[in-house]
Amino acid sequence: MEPVQPEEIVIAGEVIEAPDGEILGKMIRDARKDMGLTLEETAKAAAIGRSTLSKIENNQTKPSFEIIRRLMQTLNLKTPQLFVQSSQTGISGRRDYTKSDQGEHQVTKTYDHELLCTELTSKRMLPYISTIKARDVTEFDSWVRHSGEEFMYVISGELTLYTEHYRPLPMKAGDSVYYDSSMGHGCVSTSEENAKVLWVSLEL
Repeated sequence: MEPVQPEEIVIAGEVIEAPDGEILGKMIRDARKDMGLTLEETAKAAAIGRSTLSKIENNQTKPSFEIIRRLMQTLNLKTPQLFVQSSQTGISGRRDYTKSDQGEHQVTKTYDHELLCTELTSKRMLPYISTIKARDVTEFDSWVRHSGEEFMYVISGELTLYTEHYRPLPMKAGDSVYYDSSMGHGCVSTSEENAKVLWVSLEL
């Protein structure tokens, strides 16, 4: 079987360099062994097949986001929000669908992200709705930054977008902004209720 191609991972709104399939498999295998778990025990805890886990560890299959999420939880590893294949797959005519309020939630101390259309893993555009919980820029440990570009549309409430090269940008419902996401950035709510935004990240 052909090795799985390298990917990128978005964690809590930040894109980091992701391990390729071989490194990802080793990471899972090492974490499993560090916890003293067998293939059978880990697979059972993550509600997947033993053979599936074995193939993941040996880079012989490309697991779905849901399977990776369960494995990360089982092995106490950071949960990736989204997997994006960096190379062109040549696949066309694909479609994904998320019902209202049924996205995949990933919560941090500053944001509550609802990931949309997570079944498709080989994509470069990352759509998600975020509730901005942060009320002051000091709540961020550091700038959020990742490769690519980002579009943000304010659905409700008011917020301030902080970026490292520009003055703070006050925004309200209906406002939108497009920016280089490798530039440090972060949002804080300024209205009585937490602001809600649609974010679309594009991997270049």
